[in-house]
Amino acid sequence: QVQLVESGGGLVQAGGSLRLTCDAKGSISLANAMGWYRQTPGKQRELVIVMTKDGRTTYGDAVKGRVAISEDPAKGVQYLQMTDLKPEDTGVYYCYVEKYGDEFWGQGAQVTVSS
Repeated sequence: QVQLVESGGGLVQAGGSLRLTCDAKGSISLANAMGWYRQTPGKQRELVIVMTKDGRTTYGDAVKGRVAISEDPAKGVQYLQMTDLKPEDTGVYYCYVEKYGDEFWGQGAQVTVSS
């Protein structure tokens, strides 16, 4: 079982940067994939970024070039770095881990980008 807790959300001005943290209460060292999704107002949940254990990274079209993912396996933490934020990036950001064929999700962190 993996429990995920996001932090670092908040209010930021357009053009600014933000780093979200996902604290995995269980180990993520054997995860097949990890990453972030988001749900913006009026839209379905969409991909932000996902990285597989073999190092392949997939980006959401709306954020490509503005996001990066990193991890600290020893601490069981992954990070989402976002730059050049836009008002349309406003939404709830969810941490995601796939392990042993199961998907785990955090409760989400609100990100609000003001114009």
